[in-house]
Amino acid sequence: MEYKYTAITEDGELIEGVIQANSKENAESILLEKDLYPQKIEENFDSISKNSIWKSLKSKLFPLKTPELIIFTKQFRTMFKAGLSIVEILSILENQVENIKLQEIIIEMKKDIQEGKTLYQAFSKHPKTFSRLYCAMIRAGETSGSLVEVMNRLCYLLDHEYKVKQDIKSALQYPMIVLIALTGAFFFLLTFVIPKFVLIFKNAGIQLPLPTVMALNLYHFLITYWYLCLLFLIGTIVSLALYFKTKQGKIVRDTILLKTPIIGPVFQKAAMSRFSSIFAILQASGIGVLKSIDILSDTIGNAAISQQFENIREKLKEGRGISGPLKSAKFFTPMVISMIAVGEETGNLDEMLSEISKHYDEEVEYAVQKMSTNIGPILIVGLAAVVGFFALAIFMPMWDLTKMAAR
Repeated sequence: MEYKYTAITEDGELIEGVIQANSKENAESILLEKDLYPQKIEENFDSISKNSIWKSLKSKLFPLKTPELIIFTKQFRTMFKAGLSIVEILSILENQVENIKLQEIIIEMKKDIQEGKTLYQAFSKHPKTFSRLYCAMIRAGETSGSLVEVMNRLCYLLDHEYKVKQDIKSALQYPMIVLIALTGAFFFLLTFVIPKFVLIFKNAGIQLPLPTVMALNLYHFLITYWYLCLLFLIGTIVSLALYFKTKQGKIVRDTILLKTPIIGPVFQKAAMSRFSSIFAILQASGIGVLKSIDILSDTIGNAAISQQFENIREKLKEGRGISGPLKSAKFFTPMVISMIAVGEETGNLDEMLSEISKHYDEEVEYAVQKMSTNIGPILIVGLAAVVGFFALAIFMPMWDLTKMAAR
């Protein structure tokens, strides 16, 4: 903390300054060690204000990332397993974490624990950082007295979810880069290369072929109405972004993703893997089926599938098993339904769900590889189409120009 001070030197001179200290008493001791006799010491509120603004800005600019949450959870679990109290754990983590936002949350959580609140209550006050699933598992572990075991499952789940997301992102990264480069090349050729060649061809009196005329018309349209094109593009992006934030918009978006060829199977299998792994962990942690469906509805990560849980929930309230209602739900594969039915009949639902999760983990990995393999030829065809179009637009009249020069 920073303190302003007014002090007298050994020569009797009155001086002012700023000093870093842990407390007012500490500041006074530091000044006396320097042979300065403090007359006035007070907190530097200007510095506090600047620091708080900077911390708030850093909190917004650098949000909590999944790996940081995973490390926090693993550290918490390890120290709790070693027998440290919750307050001691949070005090240690407060000084270890680098993320400002997480540090602020830990400080607030420690204060809540010291005031007598439960661990679940402390976690659940921060829903943007700790999901409903995260908090529900903390509550289950705290209530049952098996917090270490539950946090082991939670760490596995967080690692598993992060790996699946990274695999899908990695698979889509290369196609996105190629697509952006292809779009850039298209507009570069259209706006800089084609007009220069067209000018040469017109001066030579050559009749322009259809591909060249099409490219020229497209160029004139973009040059004349570029502002309308830009407004249309921005308007479309903003409208879709706002629509996809609504409940219905999220359902439409996720339904389209699930039904899209090539990428749809990846998202469906990833959702099945997420459903079965979360459901298995919730069941093993002692959380009831109805409560598990409520949690899954918020944490499945797909609005189209989440909507199906509303119908399942109503049928479960009527006393039916879960496998029956799942048959009427979209996007759930027959294998998932049949294995859940077997798990219900044998009383080993959590074990059967774990088997489903393992199966779909492998399926997701295979589907991601297949998606990458299938997208490659599509990009090659797109690249060939763009290059072929401009090649025809330039070389067809160039050929006519060569024949004219040969005469």
